[in-house]
Amino acid sequence: MLYNPVEFFKTVPQKECAECGQMIEEQAESYLMECDHCLAKREE
Repeated sequence: MLYNPVEFFKTVPQKECAECGQMIEEQAESYLMECDHCLAKREE
């Protein structure tokens, strides 16, 4: 039985920020676990 990879990626849940719980809009090759807002606070 072959599994369609497109269907797999459609069912992957959206990533959630580990700090605040906000949904993260990911880009290809992104391994970040925090949203941009939380990352910016960390750099201050």
